[in-house]
Amino acid sequence: MKKLVISILFVMQVVFAFAQQGSLVKGKVVDSKTQKPLQNVVATIRNTTLTALTNSDGVFVFENAPHGSHLLEVSSTGYSRQILSIDVEGQPLDLGVVVLAEDITSEQQLSLITITENDLGDDNSGSESTSGLLQATRDAFQQSAAFNWGQARFRIRGLDNEYGTTMINGIVMNKVYDGRPQWSNWGGLNDATRNQEFTMGSAPSDYTFGSILGTQEINTRASFYRPGTRISFSGTNTNYSWRMMGTHASGMNKDGIAYVISASRRWAQEGYFDGTDYSANSFFASIEKRFNDKHSLNFTSIYAQNSRGKNSPNTAEVNRIAGEKYNSYWGWQDGEKRNSRDKDVEEPIFMLSHYWKITDKTNLNTNVSYQFGKIGNSRLDFQNVNNPDPTYYRNLPSYYTSMYDGNTFVGNSEANILEASRARFLTNRQIDWNAMYAANSRTAAGNSVYALYEDRTDDKTWTANSILNTQLSDNIILNAGATYRKLKSHNFQNMLDLLGGQYFNDIDNFYTGNFAQSDLNNPNRQVGVGDAYGYNYNLLADVADAFTQFKFNYSTFDFYLAQSFSRSQYQREGLYRNGLYANNSFGKSDKIVFENFGFKGGMTYKMTGRQMFDVNAIYMTKAPSLRNTFPNARLNNIIVPDINSENIMSVDASYIIRAPKLKARLTGFYSTIKNATETSFFFAEGVFEGDGSDANAFVAETVTNINKKNMGVELGIEYQIIPTLKFTATGTYGQYTYDNNPNVSINNDALAALVQEGSLASVGAPNTQVNFGQANLKNYRLPGMPQQAYSVGLEYRDPHFWWIGANANYLASNYLDVSALLRTHNFFENSADPYGMDFPFSDIDRENARKLLKQEKFDDFYLVNLTGGKSWRIGGKTVGFFASINNVFDQTYKTGGFEQARNANYQELNRDVSSGTPSFGPKYFYGYGRTYFVNLYINF
Repeated sequence: MKKLVISILFVMQVVFAFAQQGSLVKGKVVDSKTQKPLQNVVATIRNTTLTALTNSDGVFVFENAPHGSHLLEVSSTGYSRQILSIDVEGQPLDLGVVVLAEDITSEQQLSLITITENDLGDDNSGSESTSGLLQATRDAFQQSAAFNWGQARFRIRGLDNEYGTTMINGIVMNKVYDGRPQWSNWGGLNDATRNQEFTMGSAPSDYTFGSILGTQEINTRASFYRPGTRISFSGTNTNYSWRMMGTHASGMNKDGIAYVISASRRWAQEGYFDGTDYSANSFFASIEKRFNDKHSLNFTSIYAQNSRGKNSPNTAEVNRIAGEKYNSYWGWQDGEKRNSRDKDVEEPIFMLSHYWKITDKTNLNTNVSYQFGKIGNSRLDFQNVNNPDPTYYRNLPSYYTSMYDGNTFVGNSEANILEASRARFLTNRQIDWNAMYAANSRTAAGNSVYALYEDRTDDKTWTANSILNTQLSDNIILNAGATYRKLKSHNFQNMLDLLGGQYFNDIDNFYTGNFAQSDLNNPNRQVGVGDAYGYNYNLLADVADAFTQFKFNYSTFDFYLAQSFSRSQYQREGLYRNGLYANNSFGKSDKIVFENFGFKGGMTYKMTGRQMFDVNAIYMTKAPSLRNTFPNARLNNIIVPDINSENIMSVDASYIIRAPKLKARLTGFYSTIKNATETSFFFAEGVFEGDGSDANAFVAETVTNINKKNMGVELGIEYQIIPTLKFTATGTYGQYTYDNNPNVSINNDALAALVQEGSLASVGAPNTQVNFGQANLKNYRLPGMPQQAYSVGLEYRDPHFWWIGANANYLASNYLDVSALLRTHNFFENSADPYGMDFPFSDIDRENARKLLKQEKFDDFYLVNLTGGKSWRIGGKTVGFFASINNVFDQTYKTGGFEQARNANYQELNRDVSSGTPSFGPKYFYGYGRTYFVNLYINF
């Protein structure tokens, strides 16, 4: 099968005849305000490999344009693109003057990152859940998805961004660790990353095979930037408060050299949520040397350092008491707010790109890149002392109502107890840094019992690839490429602050003896600032992939066929010999290899010059991420048993209208993802056999064989009522569900200790995986995004270069992330049965059980957004501003949340929920209330 796939992939099935000689096509591009020529404007004949740049006189030339009817696209950053219909015959074609008008809505692109940069995840990948794939588009639906619905964490077609591909200069930026891009790696460099191409869904890309969400290609080639300087200053009340940015592009000089530099700073003492500080510095430089008409070399460097304080998800009880903007992660220290959960990203990127114009119709782009640096997520550590989290369940009023009967407290009414507890929480609702310093000062040995550390990842990634584009004939284009990536990812706990103490003991205080040792090769270590401790390991990966794609373009039909093959090899290398896994933690694990393939194709039927029918289909397999291959990588070398690649299938069909006044797209889509794997970590009560604390454990949960089904429709309409007034209407109705009952297993570290003690028998390495069987998840909704979204808007553009727009949005069908463990047979079984048998609880109320396990649907909500801007031409310079107000009416809404699986059986959960104020209820994330963004800029 492998040989067959490779043969199909790389063998040319058809011998093509090369095109006949074409004709000359030229034009001159000028600015609509000044009528001055524009240099470095990109002119492209669509569905060909032909691209030209305007010279200093604004002139572009195609010397050998193929005969027939074509669409010519003329575009430059900061201008609205022009698309012209041309007929190329035997004679030279002079298009005359092409006028480009300033795209004053492009400032909306700059505001996108302020809406979507904050991520929900708290793992160490650093990957962020954003709508970044959308920022280069002009489709009405995609504009709504990014700028109107992005603040509510809307996902196109319900897909996570690991199913999209983000590239810079043809190099994939999705992390090998979890498959998602790290947007902070180029955050704050909006001006420098505006040159973008985007494909929707599985539509063809010239750079990669892609996946089912789409492909975003960011081009940083220095000669593609329009010469000039831009300086801007922004204010907002989202993640940060202020931003300064400056960019200068030189254009290509007579020596064949062009360069671009850009820098920015973003900062906030406190963002929208309490205690969320922000500091980011970014720098970009790109320089190109054109040796001759055929060869050019470009070097790009990107440095984007980002540090920001996180905000906590909270239960309904905490939100009722402290409000939706409450953040439990910070506390006062020396008169300033200090956040215990900072995320720090610093991963510079260096790229060297060679552009070879082999012939007028064949181009080869070869790239080499190196990315290194660190991502850290800080948090507090403590040993044999009270939990410093203000929202720890014992600190909340619900502790008394859900854990105890009010009559237990003699002489006090339940109301008095609850009021006293509520007052105590309000008085001590932030982290007490001074108390932790005081506790550390009181230890006899001088050791810290409280400390601040970070979960740290230091990645080193080498990438090399080549991308070939060639016009095989007038009607046929070949795209092909090959990529190799090599990753070494060092993961460890890094001590940041001993909080006044002299050292920290490198032990797990939940265990004793050797079991408590993080590293038996160096037992009883005393950790200082900057030391690794707790866990320490490398993840190693080698990933190679290749694709070919044939595009056929004819007067009535266009169609394409593409295929891909990839090979991923993963391995863990333990640097510590963990006390619980003495024989399966130190050294290298077995290597695991995944070989995958993909096929896709599509067709466009041009019914008329203004109406089209488009269909795309794809079937592919995808390797699981590193994150999901090693379920407990922090402690051992175990690989998920029988883990396999995902099987992905998708099809979409669109009816498209492109008329002078009306642009519309109606799309239906259907996709399935099968055999996915997901891992998570949490503390569970009542999950294992035993009574009391014996049934409780901190566990690593692995859910395998997950099937997902996403289907729905999308509609985008844009109608130009009059030349200055435009109406838009967009919407989507989706149904995104789990499509089977996946398998749940739990890693219980305590079993490793029992095996080594001799309490349990084991052959070889201790088997700490407990299989709980199937979780009844079929037809539960996929969480974390609205599955319905609708928008209507009006935009007025005045001929005097000012504009204003408004839109109203309705978002619905957003669901809570449910716990798979709670939906296994274990939920109904009494693991504390006195006879040691797993019999069902005797007091189960089936109707009540259904209520306990019903998936929570968040409230639907409306958002109204306003945007506007104006620009002036003063002394050869363009001065302007852009402003937006989102969520004008300050609506409060949930963007996501998750069930806590701490109460992992019916009896525990029923007791907690029946109290009316559960201690371990779901935790929620909230969206921003009313926010603003103002940007002032000058171009010269």
